[in-house]
Amino acid sequence: MNSVARSLLQSARRGGAAWLRSGSARSGERHLRKLVLGIETSCDDTGAAVVDDAGTVLGEALHCQKEVHLQAGGIIPVVAQQLHRENIEQVVKEALGASGVSVGDLAAIATTVKPGLALSLEVGLQYSLNLVSTHQKPFIPIHHMEAHALTVRLTHHVEFPFLVLLLSGGHCILAVAQGVSDFLLLGQSIDMAPGDMLDKVARRLSLRKHPECHSMAGGKAIEHLAQTGNRQTLVFRVPMQRYRNCDFSFSGLQHLVNKAIAQKEKEEGIQEGEILSCVKDIAAAVQHAVALHILQRTYRAMLFCMKNGILSSQNATLVVSGGVASNQYIRKGLQTLADANDFAFLCPPPRLCTDNGVMIAWNGIERLRAGLGVLHNTHGLRYEPKAPLGIDISKRVEEDSIKVPKLKKKIRWLAS
Repeated sequence: MNSVARSLLQSARRGGAAWLRSGSARSGERHLRKLVLGIETSCDDTGAAVVDDAGTVLGEALHCQKEVHLQAGGIIPVVAQQLHRENIEQVVKEALGASGVSVGDLAAIATTVKPGLALSLEVGLQYSLNLVSTHQKPFIPIHHMEAHALTVRLTHHVEFPFLVLLLSGGHCILAVAQGVSDFLLLGQSIDMAPGDMLDKVARRLSLRKHPECHSMAGGKAIEHLAQTGNRQTLVFRVPMQRYRNCDFSFSGLQHLVNKAIAQKEKEEGIQEGEILSCVKDIAAAVQHAVALHILQRTYRAMLFCMKNGILSSQNATLVVSGGVASNQYIRKGLQTLADANDFAFLCPPPRLCTDNGVMIAWNGIERLRAGLGVLHNTHGLRYEPKAPLGIDISKRVEEDSIKVPKLKKKIRWLAS
C-alpha cells in the first residue's frame, strides 16, 4: 500500500468516514415472517440491513467512505477494501441490533457478488460465506444492478414489466424488468458512467476549492453550481446523435468540456487549479448536455418498447434509480419526458438510490419468494467484477433504427 493510501486510511480511522444507523424493529408477528440480511460492499459503502417478506426494514447500518476518497480525488480500491474489512463486522452487528434479531432468526443471507470493485466484493463475499457456514443459512448471491432496479418494488406497488434506467458513478443502463432476475438489456454506456464523468469534470474545475462546494462530491457540486449558472453561455454537443440505439457515451463529452475549460482559463489568464469566473455557467451547460443525452436514449427506449409490445400503453412505467437519479435537474427532465409519453414515473427515495444494504436484503426477499438463486451449497462461488444485466437485445434496438422526435417539441422544460 502506498503512502497516499496509508494517509487516507489513517484519516478514516480518526473519523473521516460517516455512519448512518436506523432501526424499526417490531415484535409480535416478526418471528412468523421470513427475514433476510443484506450485505453490500460493491464499491465504497459498507451496508447491511434486515428486511422481512412484508417489505419492512427492521434495521440497517451504513459506513460511508465518501470523505476519505474525496481527499484523493477518486476511489482507491485498496483503501476501500481495507475500510470494508475494518467495518463490515460492526455494520452487520449494528443492523442486526437495530432489527432486534439474531443470525439464527434469518431465512437467508443475501450479498452483492457482482458487479463492482474486485477488492471490495471480495470482503463482502468472504464475510458472508463465513456467516453462512457458521450458522448453516441459505445464501443468495445478488447482482448489484438488479438490486437497484428492484428497490422501487419495496417503496411502491409496481408490477412487471417496467422500463428501468440505472444511473450512477459506475453504470448507465436501460433495461426492461420483466420479472425477478428477468431483464432485457436495451443499452448501456460504452465507456464511462455519467456520475464518473461529472466527478472528473468537477475535479478539472477544482470545485473542492470553491467556497460553496468544498465538502461536496463532484456530481453534487456540479448540480449545486448549475442552479445559479446560465447553461446557454456554453453549448456542448450531445453525444451519439447519429447512432439510433440506446447506448450511452460520456467520454467524448468530457473531452469537449475539458477543452472548453482550458480555453476559458486561457481567456481569463489563470492557471489550472484556479477557479474560473464562469464556473457556474460551465456546470449548468455540462449538466444540461448530460441530461439531454440521457433523455434522448430513454425516449428511444420508450418508443422501442411500445412499438414492439414489450410494454403496454395501459400501464407503462419508467423507474429511475442509482446515485445520479438523485440529481434533481436530470430527474425533472425524465419526469417531464415520462409525463409527455404517458408513462408513470417512479424513483426510490434518495437514500435508497445510492448503495445500501436495504436494496440487497430486498432483492434477497424477492428471490426467496420466487425461489431463484437461493443456494444451500456455496462451493466454488466467486465474485464477478464485471457482469451483464439480463439478456442483451441492444442489437435489436439498433436494427429498429427508431428516430427520436426533437425533444424541444415534446418537453417545454428544455426551453426554460
